[in-house]
Amino acid sequence: MFATFKNAWKITDLRAKMLFTLLIVLIYRLGASVPLPYVSKAALDSFNTFAAGSILQYMNILSGDAFGKATLFALSVSPYITASIVIQLLTVAIPALQRLSKDGEEGRKKINSITRYATVVLAIITAYGYMQIMNSYGMLVSGINWFGKLVLIVCYCAGAAIIMWLAEKVNEHGIGNGISIILFANIIARVPTLLWQVWRMMFSEANGFSTLFKGFRWWGILLAVLSLGITLAMTIFIVWFTNSERRIPILYAKRVVGRKMYGGQSSNLPIKLNMSGVMPIIFASSIVSIPATIGSFTGGKFQTFMEKYFNYNTWLYFLIYMALIVVFSFFYILISFDPVEVANNIQKNGGSIPGIRSGRPTVAYIKKILNRITLIGAVFLCIVAGLPILISIINNLINPNSTTLAGIAFGGNSLLIVVGVIIELVHDLEAQVALRSYGKSQIKGIFG
Repeated sequence: MFATFKNAWKITDLRAKMLFTLLIVLIYRLGASVPLPYVSKAALDSFNTFAAGSILQYMNILSGDAFGKATLFALSVSPYITASIVIQLLTVAIPALQRLSKDGEEGRKKINSITRYATVVLAIITAYGYMQIMNSYGMLVSGINWFGKLVLIVCYCAGAAIIMWLAEKVNEHGIGNGISIILFANIIARVPTLLWQVWRMMFSEANGFSTLFKGFRWWGILLAVLSLGITLAMTIFIVWFTNSERRIPILYAKRVVGRKMYGGQSSNLPIKLNMSGVMPIIFASSIVSIPATIGSFTGGKFQTFMEKYFNYNTWLYFLIYMALIVVFSFFYILISFDPVEVANNIQKNGGSIPGIRSGRPTVAYIKKILNRITLIGAVFLCIVAGLPILISIINNLINPNSTTLAGIAFGGNSLLIVVGVIIELVHDLEAQVALRSYGKSQIKGIFG
């Protein structure tokens, strides 16, 4: 990994892209620290205490503490991600959008434009909801009028629009994957806070498992070593699984073109076990947080139900979250991988899968393999994202008043996003380094 970054740094244009990406991340982190008017700083601690017992803490993790501090970038990438999910769903359901998605670069630009408008609409709704949450928990200055509330909503919407613009600039002039890079930066910024929560869980006699072993500091040290070992093991498991693939063998028939003979070679079609990456988890997290967010600013019985039966310490939340991860895993593959197109490309190039006839049998065979691999990938995502939440549920049964495991509950999601972004970034840089090295070798071969 470090060798890849070193090699990329030696290439002038890649170094410029990496520096531009770092500049965008720096600008984003500065924006995440810009305070807004009409917010009572003294009341923020009470909100963070409230958020520690709800899904809103996960939104705070994804925003790099900007959500809990009520700064300019408090909404983070959530409106943009949710808008992307909605537009992708509508692309499958609405024929007009489906035709646009197949129109190449021009169609992609129009869909991106629609996504931007949808992001603004969702940002307005989310900003209004967040302002209502702040107002209900006394986070706004006393005597604030409608103009002050309007200013807050406009500021949060502007922040969401700026984040969307920054992510697109990373895609255009940086190393790509702008949204993933911003999420990565947010999670890394939260690491000191998460470590402090782990420390409290392990060494505070009033919380967590230390309650069962009061006075035994060796148990806290053992938990620290065990947590470090589990994190390292999960990281190795994520890296291994992400790089694993199922290879479908392909044989190419011999054919004569002019005086030369082509084909007669064997190849394979690689299909990664985790083709969807971290996107199903990001999608599922965005969707599952919507009811809790609505309940937070509507109040009444719906809010009570959400706080009691639909927070991260409940089985209902756990089961729905796991189901959404599976659904979005299959949905992401549906929109990103077309077995019919792959089968047609194999047939056009004179290839075939051994023992499988060309045409529909090949499509059916690829679909069968793809469904199995997608299911395996979905189970993998459920294990990584669901195991920490399951531990949090068990801890809540043992010690209902403890909130120190709130960060641990979403640790699997954060770890998977961080590792997934790093792996994807390394692969992209390796491909760009190889492309430029190949281009230089070709030019050198031509001109001697």
